[in-house]
Amino acid sequence: MALEHGAINLSQGFPDFPVDRVLIDLIHQKMVEGHNQYAPMPGVLPLRQAIAQTAQETYGRAVDPETEVTVTAGGTEALFSALAALVHPGDEVILFDPAYDSYDPAIRLNGGVPVHLNLAPPDFHIDWQAVKARISPRTRIIMVNTPHNPSGAVMHEADWRELEALALKHNLVVISDEVYERLIFDGLRHHSVLSFPSLADRSVAVYSFGKSFHATGWKVGYAVASPAITTEIRKAHQFITFAVNTPVQLALAEYMANPDHYLHLGRFYQQKRDFFLEQVKGSSFRALRCSGSYFQVMAYPRHLGKSDVEVAAWMTREKKLAAIPVSVFYQDGTDHQLLRFCFAKREETLARATEILREL
Repeated sequence: MALEHGAINLSQGFPDFPVDRVLIDLIHQKMVEGHNQYAPMPGVLPLRQAIAQTAQETYGRAVDPETEVTVTAGGTEALFSALAALVHPGDEVILFDPAYDSYDPAIRLNGGVPVHLNLAPPDFHIDWQAVKARISPRTRIIMVNTPHNPSGAVMHEADWRELEALALKHNLVVISDEVYERLIFDGLRHHSVLSFPSLADRSVAVYSFGKSFHATGWKVGYAVASPAITTEIRKAHQFITFAVNTPVQLALAEYMANPDHYLHLGRFYQQKRDFFLEQVKGSSFRALRCSGSYFQVMAYPRHLGKSDVEVAAWMTREKKLAAIPVSVFYQDGTDHQLLRFCFAKREETLARATEILREL
């Protein structure tokens, strides 16, 4: 609809600013050097080594690049391969709505049964008593996402301790979608599943270079898991994707050697979030707390009426500004009258978009 109506697109989660020229030049260099054939199925070793070193430095987790890291065609493939590896027919997988839209179909395609638990605004906090009540003898996996898409909420250490206790008690596997790990704000710390040793041993942590380096179209991500779980993930990955773009992998390995290329991403995106919030002042939209990711959820004014889907469609058609209705991230269509806006955009894009919001 954004394309059809010529609307400013703050709906989809992708940046409209360029990738670092240093990284682009590195990819070109690797192509010229002849690295244009299949990569090893788990990923090129230099990239897996760089990932392992970063996990050690960031989360204190000793990761074996040979047996615990798998490079995938984006975070979405990592999630799918993990589910394909771990879900058996009839297994229940607990997930939290609003949720990234690949989770439910990936569970069902692999024979699993999605068990949806709803999170509510304004903080979208997980109710761990509700989780305990939904665990059954068929429960196999709990899926979490932090920083959270679409809400921008983050899990705190206390949340991880609750999850750790449940996983150990009920012999559960955790799939932790952490693709926005570097995009966290206001002095908060990203707590990764990798930071909790007994939980990390029974978990899959999923990441995305596309999110970290503004290159979603390259579709390069990775999964970190214990050797036993990684073995199973690779069995699925081998026949889903097999191998990921070779020159991009080698370029990323070299690019990651300089931590400055990723350590300041939180500050970079916080400036964009703050610019968006400053520009939207004076409008009748109300911002909910955003602690991470590059999404800002807004409550739209009552006078617009109607459902969030209707308001989003009307804004796109009539006001030339596209946002995503948050109800589409709920399996049951729960409508809190919220819209999600992507602020991973140039300031001029955000300024034009917020000018429209101030007029509504």
